[in-house]
Amino acid sequence: MTTLDEGAPSARVQTLRLAGAGVSLIAVCYGLARFAYGLFVPAFRDEFALTATVIGVIAAGSYVSYCVAIVVTTVLIPRWGSRPLVVVAGGLATVGTALVAVAPHGVMLAVGVIVAGASTGVASPPLAHAVAHAVPAKDRDRIQAVVNAGTGAGVAVAGPVALLVRDQWRIGWLAFAVMCAVATIWAAVVVRTPAPREPMPREMLPRPLLPSGGAHLLVATATMGLSSSAIWTFGREMLVTEGGQSERFSLVAWILLGACGLAGAAAGDAIGRLGLRRAWQFVAVLLAATTGLLAAWPEIAGAWAMLAVFGAAYIALTGIVLIWGSRIYGRTPAAGVGLSFLVFALGQALGAPLIGLVAQLAGLPTAFGVAAAVAVIGAALAPRRSLEGG
Repeated sequence: MTTLDEGAPSARVQTLRLAGAGVSLIAVCYGLARFAYGLFVPAFRDEFALTATVIGVIAAGSYVSYCVAIVVTTVLIPRWGSRPLVVVAGGLATVGTALVAVAPHGVMLAVGVIVAGASTGVASPPLAHAVAHAVPAKDRDRIQAVVNAGTGAGVAVAGPVALLVRDQWRIGWLAFAVMCAVATIWAAVVVRTPAPREPMPREMLPRPLLPSGGAHLLVATATMGLSSSAIWTFGREMLVTEGGQSERFSLVAWILLGACGLAGAAAGDAIGRLGLRRAWQFVAVLLAATTGLLAAWPEIAGAWAMLAVFGAAYIALTGIVLIWGSRIYGRTPAAGVGLSFLVFALGQALGAPLIGLVAQLAGLPTAFGVAAAVAVIGAALAPRRSLEGG
């Protein structure tokens, strides 16, 4: 079988081009259109007089739009293929970030965040589908994890932009819209829907909808989604209000989160060495520890270290979710990725307003402690050993 190391140059180039376009699209959809909202929460709070609960509700709206989009996309992939859907994903990211940039009030802000959030639900399944059917099996997990790590690249870009624009946050979001448009064009040129290596089911939904191990996968991912919503939505707020950090230092911490998230690209290799089950347990415990310790130590030294580790752990965890879903749904990997990312986002949609409510009633440190406890539960819901062989 052809591999990246031994195959023809054309196959290697095709794989690298697909990986590059995939990383770029994931970076703008997740790192800019979706997760940059949490980065700008202090500015939005001041500009539109938002409470913690409202901030959480807006974030939840983004996750809900993601859920709707991922369901629709999973249904459409067998009919449309990858290319049209990655263009839709980039278009939603471009429009959503532009709406945020020009928002005159909180309602328009929410609309922009919701539209931008939908882009992520459209982006992941078609990219997973393209990789699953274009990349040789030996390299598939690695390329899936590398593409998924684009989130870290996007967050790492969003941080310096926020640092440069500071109070002029609208300029930053206009810059995000331009970057989203460029990534969309790149994906439209590169991503194709290759002929599958084996017959592709044409049903609109996989059959069975929940194969053996499917329910376990979905419960585990929902749990970790709920826990991770604390840092993504209120992480920077924690640094500013509880840690006493300046806007500049809290932005540097966010840049570290994104930059270290690139280490999550090693999720595929980690699974190869540790196995799917141990890799999940390891990164889930890391996520729990960083969330809890950030609440206890929000000052510069502790916070920067915790966010750096969280970035790597989060991206690695989502990479493991992607590979876990692909293994459970072997013949329809896009459906496996779509469903697992759907429930991950549902967990985040539930978690964002809940964390906001707990923060409003008992303070941010208590809310983060609750989120850390939920992650510990998620660590116990590791994949079954029967999946270790891929």
